[in-house]
Amino acid sequence: MEIDVVLPCLNEAGALPWVLSRMPCGYRPIVADNGSTDGSATVASRYGARVVHVAQRGFGAACHAGLRQASSDVVCIMDADASFDPGDLPRVTGLVLAGEADLVLGRRSARGKGAWPLHARVGNRVLAAELRRSAGVPVTDLGPMRAARREALLALPMSDRRFGYPLEMVLRAAQAGWRIAETDVPYYPRTGKSKVTGTLGGTVRTVRDMRRVLASAASPVSS
Repeated sequence: MEIDVVLPCLNEAGALPWVLSRMPCGYRPIVADNGSTDGSATVASRYGARVVHVAQRGFGAACHAGLRQASSDVVCIMDADASFDPGDLPRVTGLVLAGEADLVLGRRSARGKGAWPLHARVGNRVLAAELRRSAGVPVTDLGPMRAARREALLALPMSDRRFGYPLEMVLRAAQAGWRIAETDVPYYPRTGKSKVTGTLGGTVRTVRDMRRVLASAASPVSS
């Protein structure tokens, strides 16, 4: 069985060679390029990845466009910044393939100095706690490495195309009665400068987007 791996990408030319060269056998990378200006798309093609050019800006827009271009039954989403080792993808897909879970999140275990800045870790804990309290979702981390079945994932009524996309996916999955599980994966210092949680401002924007998703999650939305 082959599994498509969606890698949302914005200026990750420095990280992609390491990420793509470590993709396990049977895992097909789809780099969803969100307007990179550093040659990321060229690097991705050179390393054998399929490149999808996504004109609409936003992390969620890149993820969703990549999912629409995927064709495998089970799909993964993973950051393209070398903070995750693709060699750990089988840990995340295993529970889905075995029919034991519908959505699996990689619960991050920081490895190395600077792997997970304190402000980002605190923001993640706050959001995970709100998920448990408001939606009864038993998660401790909104893990960016995740796996699910593609058709079911695309059928979820997700509308956010910014930083709230990962949270909305978990919320809509919970509302649909999905079995949601976590499994531990190492989390390393990213290559290059973070556009999201590597800075306090990026973390604040991310938390704001995710809280907006939480506030609007009481009723279903159209995709």
